[in-house]
Amino acid sequence: MKNKLTSLSDLAGAFGRKNASPANSEIQQPSDSSLVYSTQTGRIKQDGGAKDITPSDGFARVRRETKGRKGKGVITISGLGIDAKALKELAKKLKKTCGTGGSVVGEVIEVQGDKREQIKQVLENNGFKVKFVGG
Repeated sequence: MKNKLTSLSDLAGAFGRKNASPANSEIQQPSDSSLVYSTQTGRIKQDGGAKDITPSDGFARVRRETKGRKGKGVITISGLGIDAKALKELAKKLKKTCGTGGSVVGEVIEVQGDKREQIKQVLENNGFKVKFVGG
C-alpha cells in the first residue's frame, strides 16, 4: 500500500467497508450475523426468529433406539407438535416419572432406559395418543 492509513475510517475504506461518520449520534447495528460483540453497543443479541413447529398427525411416536449409543437403550418420543418450551417441560416430567436422565434434541425427546409403559402413561395423561414404533 502506498497510502498511509491514519485512522480507522481510512482502514475501513481500504477494505471496502462503509464507515459510520462520528458526527452521526445514532448508533447503527451491524448486519453481520456472526457478530456477537461490538465495542460501540456491547453484546449483540441474535434474532432466533420463530422456529417452525412440525405439525403433529395426532400420534406421539415412541421408539426404542440403540444405534449410535454404544448399545445403550434410549426411548425417543417424536411427533408431538408442541413448541420448545412445552417440549422441555414434558421431558422434565417424563424424566422425573421414570427416574432417569434424558434430553431434548430438536423436536425429539430422548429418555434413557427402557421405560415405554411409564412413558405411555404420562403421555396419555397429558392428552397424547401413543403409538409404539419399531421393535
